[in-house]
Amino acid sequence: MEINKYEAVGLVDVWLSREDQTSQEVQDRLRELYCRCKEEKYTVAVFYSGQQDLAEETSALLRYNRRRFAERAVQREKTRKRQVYR
Repeated sequence: MEINKYEAVGLVDVWLSREDQTSQEVQDRLRELYCRCKEEKYTVAVFYSGQQDLAEETSALLRYNRRRFAERAVQREKTRKRQVYR
């Protein structure tokens, strides 16, 4: 488990490995952290390690975003042309 505190923005982030996710000790520590952070008015963000390949999933997400960006650009151009011809 890795814990990072960002005082300037009132945020604590917690990174859990696969092993951490099933540990009762880690879950107990998280509950204590939630209580402490609530008292100090910090937001807690917990990130869980996944089961899939990070590089492949990131690549797929980037490809999807690039395709959506292109599709939206085409839609904007079509809308712009329709408005010009009216």
